[in-house]
Amino acid sequence: MSLTAENILLLGSVLLFISVIASKTSFRFGIPTLILFLIVGMLAGSDGPGGIYFNDPKIAQFLGVVALTFILFSGGLDTKWESVKPVLKNGISLSTIGVLITAMLVGIFCYYLLGFSIPEGLLLGAIVSSTDAAAVFSILRSRSIGLKGTLRPLLEFESGSNDAMAYFLTISFIYLVKEQDASILSLIPKFFIGMALGAGSGYVFGRIMIWVLNKIKLDIAGLYPVLILSLVFFTFSFTDSIGGNGFLAVYISAIILGNSNFIHKKSLMKFYDGQAWLMQIVMFLTLGLLVFPLQMVAIIPKGILISLFLIFIARPLSVFVALSFSHDLNFRKKLFLSWVGLRGAAPIVFATYPLLAHIHYADTIFNLVFFISLSSILLQGTTLPLMAKWLHVSVPPKLKRRFPLDIELKDDSRSELVELDIQEDSPAIGKAVVQLRLPKTALIVLIHRDDKYLTADGDTIIQDKDHLLIMADSEETVKRVHECFE
Repeated sequence: MSLTAENILLLGSVLLFISVIASKTSFRFGIPTLILFLIVGMLAGSDGPGGIYFNDPKIAQFLGVVALTFILFSGGLDTKWESVKPVLKNGISLSTIGVLITAMLVGIFCYYLLGFSIPEGLLLGAIVSSTDAAAVFSILRSRSIGLKGTLRPLLEFESGSNDAMAYFLTISFIYLVKEQDASILSLIPKFFIGMALGAGSGYVFGRIMIWVLNKIKLDIAGLYPVLILSLVFFTFSFTDSIGGNGFLAVYISAIILGNSNFIHKKSLMKFYDGQAWLMQIVMFLTLGLLVFPLQMVAIIPKGILISLFLIFIARPLSVFVALSFSHDLNFRKKLFLSWVGLRGAAPIVFATYPLLAHIHYADTIFNLVFFISLSSILLQGTTLPLMAKWLHVSVPPKLKRRFPLDIELKDDSRSELVELDIQEDSPAIGKAVVQLRLPKTALIVLIHRDDKYLTADGDTIIQDKDHLLIMADSEETVKRVHECFE
């Protein structure tokens, strides 16, 4: 079946509906949602029962870049600077040195395994060198995986910022493949210029977004998401046009915006969170349609070897080398960071660049990248909670919606509403509220116990399986509250 103007909305709506329903099943059985989006796309494609013929890498690349822009922007909006600041040094090291080491190791391995030239092998290594923001954000947040210390913000910051490095390496190695007389040393100034322009543009446009949102008084509230959208796309395209890294600019501008006060902040953040999920579905469905599963059969053995090398050798080595200077991360935490090297849609999107550049072995590279991403999400994504528990880096899930409340705090409010489960091994069990020594700026608003809602006073005894609703005045207070129950 070919895509036409008459049936594209019908087919698109059906695929979206199936994907959303499939995501509900994935939560129940612990299967990463993104893998189901890919499978739905593959089943709907020309080699599947859907029979939809789609073979346009240019459209897939365009949709992928747009989707990645949405996902990085939404991820940046949700990133708290207080959480990122302590991990900034480690995060930058992972997203630059770590990505470079991964690309080099995988590239050399592919040179010996596949018979590629060195630049071609490095090109494949560059494409799969970064962790995928969509995969990491969706799995960590949808599965409510609680991690000790700074692991969670470090993982989210790494996945949001390292696409910039992978994109630069991909474009650079395509250039080296096509221009065999070019020197790799000529890329070094381009890297620093691109990153500097990307970071600078991100900061400047983030400040401009804040000023525009707070100064322009729109009569129609529904136009504010459109206003932000125009600024986000302008940030990406303008930065790219001056030689900067557009992905980095979008992510940094979102962090600047998300950590400032602006009109309709909470509603806009919810809107872009929903849009990010829509873009994830569209991106994975499109990439699933683009691949021809029957063509992947021949590369499965080599794909398995590359995936195993990437997961068990290249990623761990890159993490341990990049974090060799870090003293606040022990061996178990670094090992867990190594395991969360999820590859997803971003590498597949980057794999369309060799196709459009007509690089030799481009089809093989695309199929290998697709298989590597698929196996990474399937193997690593499904085992994240298990690995976190096995390595003792997880904490009990703290956020589970049980209260029949939907409280919308004012945009300029610094208060936080926290829902907290009391686990069976919590030291708070059997203690009165007054004995918990909660911060003075925190208040237990409600307790959910045995299908009843109770108010708390100083004499109220905390019991196993209680579910608390706590009001706190800041992120720092929230951290101190959690410490009282752990």
